[in-house]
Amino acid sequence: MSYVKILVHCVWATKNRLPYLKDGIRGKVIYHIHENSIKKGIYIDHINGYYQHLHALISLGGKQDISDIMQLIKGESSFWINKNKLTGMRFEWQDDFYSVSIGMPQLETIRNYIRSQPVHHARASYEEELEKIIEEYNLQRKLD
Repeated sequence: MSYVKILVHCVWATKNRLPYLKDGIRGKVIYHIHENSIKKGIYIDHINGYYQHLHALISLGGKQDISDIMQLIKGESSFWINKNKLTGMRFEWQDDFYSVSIGMPQLETIRNYIRSQPVHHARASYEEELEKIIEEYNLQRKLD
């Protein structure tokens, strides 16, 4: 039997970075994404976020593809949010997402970072966070 342990830190935002995930909505969305992921065979180690984005630490299975996983998570959760009328207007995620693999030595640091998102964003905006990530990983990407 094969053993695969590929950990991926993913970040995705609401369309136009609108702060939809306020007022208890974020907790409901996170719970739903986690429960639905279990049903789909997606292992989410940690998930949290702030008003306009979410972070997830995902462990990929041997036959899983990050693009497919993100499409399943984002597509199904936006459908569920709209079906349950959790926001006052039509909810959408941005098309893009950020994803980077992490090593086992980084595991606890990333878990703590994801857990502390509300505290972290009391000090830094989502845009500042993205700029720091892009710089840290030397990514060549235009922010939309």
